[in-house]
Amino acid sequence: MSRGGEMVYIPDDSDFSSFRDQCESLEGWHCRYNKAGVTVWSQGQEESCTVQKIKTRISCKDVPAETLYDVLHDTSYRRKWDSNMIETYDIGRLTVNADVGYYSWKCPSPLKNRDFVTLRSWLPLGNDYMIINYSVKHPKYPPRKDFVRAVSLQTGYLIKANGDGACTLYYLTQVDPRGSLPKWVVNRVSQFVAPKAMKKIYKAGLKYPEWKRRHDPEYKPWVYPEQNTLPSVSLAELSVQHADSLENIDETGLSEDHLSASDHEA
Repeated sequence: MSRGGEMVYIPDDSDFSSFRDQCESLEGWHCRYNKAGVTVWSQGQEESCTVQKIKTRISCKDVPAETLYDVLHDTSYRRKWDSNMIETYDIGRLTVNADVGYYSWKCPSPLKNRDFVTLRSWLPLGNDYMIINYSVKHPKYPPRKDFVRAVSLQTGYLIKANGDGACTLYYLTQVDPRGSLPKWVVNRVSQFVAPKAMKKIYKAGLKYPEWKRRHDPEYKPWVYPEQNTLPSVSLAELSVQHADSLENIDETGLSEDHLSASDHEA
């Protein structure tokens, strides 16, 4: 996403078009999971590569595309449904459709928890929507001692309207977790973590309209930019987050036997 350069930039139409093509294309992708309306593909050699591309698709009956778009933007609601999230907040806005934010999440114990600072951009296209991000450095939000700072090379969602009141959600991610992970973790992401996360988003979409009616229903700054009260951030304040500048930890020796009970929940 960072075009291999040092300059932080806001994705343009060609970036969104490329992202959409990756979501919809099957060429070069290997199916790893296909059950109950959820499909997971991967790119990369799982034996030797922890920086895989993972792509997931789920059909969401009874959830309109615009509702799922709201769900994925609404940080207040995310605290209700994303049980893996530790903390998330918006840092500042760059343009009407781009901002910088922070997100940290619980990894299955005994792995260390990870966090990100990302530049996020979004694009409504008629009945379809895209949200994409990549990691950046912000001087006021350096790596913390209690987290491993991971790197999103490219992560995002494509939401495609699918008939009346339904949609298909694609999630594509390529993340450097900054650590040599055991093989069971890499397998577990495609076989368990990714499908579970997609089902959570779908269920969150079903419940969102009722929740939003009770929680500031008119407030949607991702739709109405005039509502956005975040401080402005300049691109000059940001730099590309390169993985090799961060701590790299070796967790290959950690056993799956030590997973906590909550990590096994479906």
